[in-house]
Order: sequence, then C-alpha cells, then structure tokens
Amino acid sequence: MTHTQRKTVAITGATGFVGSRMLDLLVREGYEAKALTRRRQDVRPGVQWVAGALDDSKSLDQLCAGADMVLHIAGVVNAADRSGFESGNVAGTLAMVEAAKQDGARRFLHVSSLAATQPQLSVYGETKAKAEKIVATSGLDWTIVRPPAVYGPGDREFLDLFKMARLGFVPLPPDADGRLSVIHVEDLCCALFAALPQQDDLTAGIFEVDDGLAGGWTQAGFAQAIGWAIGKKISAVGMPKSLLRLGAGADRLLRGDKAKLTRDRVNYFCHDDWTIDPAKRLPVELWQPRIETGQGLKDTAGWYRQNDWL
Repeated sequence: MTHTQRKTVAITGATGFVGSRMLDLLVREGYEAKALTRRRQDVRPGVQWVAGALDDSKSLDQLCAGADMVLHIAGVVNAADRSGFESGNVAGTLAMVEAAKQDGARRFLHVSSLAATQPQLSVYGETKAKAEKIVATSGLDWTIVRPPAVYGPGDREFLDLFKMARLGFVPLPPDADGRLSVIHVEDLCCALFAALPQQDDLTAGIFEVDDGLAGGWTQAGFAQAIGWAIGKKISAVGMPKSLLRLGAGADRLLRGDKAKLTRDRVNYFCHDDWTIDPAKRLPVELWQPRIETGQGLKDTAGWYRQNDWL
C-alpha cells in the first residue's frame, strides 16, 4: 500500500484479546490506526493512541476524525448486572455510530456475537442484538460479523477449561451432544480484515464465521479436543443446570467481578445449538479459515504453558 493510499482505521477494543491482534494485523498491512484506550500505551509506529472510552463522546470524536473506516470491536462480555451490559454494548455502540457519522467515516464494521441470535437467553445476547439494530439503522455503509466462541494464545475465557482438562475432566452443558462453532483468533482477525474495506456484496450484510467444520463440534467432542491438545485423556461431564447455577454463585463469591461462570452465562451455556448458519458465511473468495482447531488448541495450550498460565 503506497503512502498516498494509506487508509486510516479507527478501532475500539484494541487493547483486548481480539483487538490487540487486529491492531498488529492492520499495522503489518500498512494501515494507519487510531486506537481508543483507557490506559497509557507505549508509542508505536502506525498507531495513534486516543485516550478515552465509549462513554466519553469527545474522545470518540477525536478517534473518528480523519478515519476512513471504523472497526468497532469493544464490548462487554461479562458484567455484574444489566446496566454494565447496556452501557458497554448498547450505549457504547450508539456513541460510536454517532461519532462515525459526525466525523464523516462512512464505513462501519461491527463485531457482534453469535449470542445475538438468541437474545432471549442472556442479557449479553440481548444487548448485542440491540447493538446490531443500532448499526443496521445507522445509515452508514455497515457490515456486521458475528463470531462464535473465540480461542487462541492469550485468551482468558477458555483458560479455565484447559485447567480443568489438566485435572482430567471438563464440565459440559446438560446436553453433551449440543453443538458449538469455534474460531481461532488469527482466523477471526483475517476475516475482519477481509471485510473491512467497502465492498458491495458486504454492505448491509450480517455474516457468521467459524473454523469451517461442517455442523460444528459436539460439546463432548470439543472437550475431548482440549484434552488431546494438552495430552490428557479426559472425562466430559454433563452438568445439570441447577448445579451450574450453584457454581455461578460460588464463582461470584470467589472471584467477584472477575467471575467467569455468571448466572447470565449459565443460560446460554446450556443452549444446545451455538453453531453458525452456513448460509451466512463470508464469500469464500474473500475469506476462508486456515487454522485447524485441533492444532490451534494445541498451540494455545503451548502458549499457556510457556507463559505459566496453566
């Protein structure tokens, strides 16, 4: 990309698990990035850090000024109550849409979640669905990408499952034959990168991405794959919903706001179909997943070990 063509991307969530890798990719591919951050960051070529947050409209104006495209990754996956989800996912998305319109950034790529397809199951899913509506009625040139469960080196969400697998068991939803789709963080970033520029067949489209495994994984099969990745034969144990609720209460007592198993999560954890809709895949000429999940899980386990997380 020559300097005259250098495009500027305004990005939220750039310090998080997905966003930080996305930022690396943008810089590597020659984009200029303007990245929102709450904390002081090291100076970095190709990146202009903008101090602020989704509830600070001045900082969002600064973020979107001069940007050709907006990539909205930031969101709240875990909150103590409804207001935490509402402010992060709904109000935050609305504020970003307003800033993009105000500052003339026409292209808006929004990272949603497969949870938005079942808004009745969790406050998280409900607020992600509301955010999608805000983007879809924005009048911008928008595209929405819904990832399923995202894993990879540096991820804290799957870490507990790897730790349990090391002990020889993985707790599963009540229906161990329930299915899920997953995607490696690098594959997700490549999909977002492919969907970022304005393209007619992506405008006003909602797309779902995964590892390419037809029909997704069974819960039990995915648990066994984690066991294989760390070299352990494991028992996959289906847990009744009542027990998971008790576990959520215990996790809240132990870890407070850092609890991973929340009451909100129990509801969607117990849903028996978290697979993507194959009809909503990105066009194959634009993007295809490259990382086979077994190998991806093995690499993730290796990273956890190297960094003393396991």
